[in-house]
Amino acid sequence: MAMRAPTADAPRRLSRVFEELAGNAHGSVTVEQLRQALGDRSFATLLVFFSCLNMLPLPPGSTLVLGIPLILLSIQMVLGSRTVWLPRFVLRKSLTADSFRHMSGRLVPRIKWVEKLIRPRYWPFARDHADRIIGLIALILSIAVTLPIPLGNWFPAFSCALVGLALSERDGVLLGVAVVSGTLSLLVIAVVIGAASMVAGTVLG
Repeated sequence: MAMRAPTADAPRRLSRVFEELAGNAHGSVTVEQLRQALGDRSFATLLVFFSCLNMLPLPPGSTLVLGIPLILLSIQMVLGSRTVWLPRFVLRKSLTADSFRHMSGRLVPRIKWVEKLIRPRYWPFARDHADRIIGLIALILSIAVTLPIPLGNWFPAFSCALVGLALSERDGVLLGVAVVSGTLSLLVIAVVIGAASMVAGTVLG
């Protein structure tokens, strides 16, 4: 799989990144190849990538595995890391070229639609502060993604994807939307857990 290094010009939009990766894919696409292709866009783009994976209709329990990269990415952002580190077993995870192109074919039109609405504006942070604060937001949502709640991972994963897009484009308005969405997702999870606890208490009592 041929890789294109990021240029010193304005960063490519995420839709373009995924289109290039899908167009150049041969054999299989590993997480390590994806990380190398992204360069300094890796944190924002990988947040979107793994968030979208967690939004797919996968077997129960899949988020316990797919949520781990999100947590690791978020922790590194909070710590101020400049480059992404992921364990070897995550880097070796791969999709076939056809599967990656199929996923990109579904994902890219949605990202392009969102990109029409977002742009650099009202960004309240310097780079270091942005990565740390957004990393903390993403960490809270990532932990929520891994909770074993039926259908409870989609909303926080969606919110985490919005966080990644906001960071990528330095869009303060989208970041505000992502924070509201993330807060609502946590409230929904809290309500579900509370209701389940009441039902369990009633049945067992």
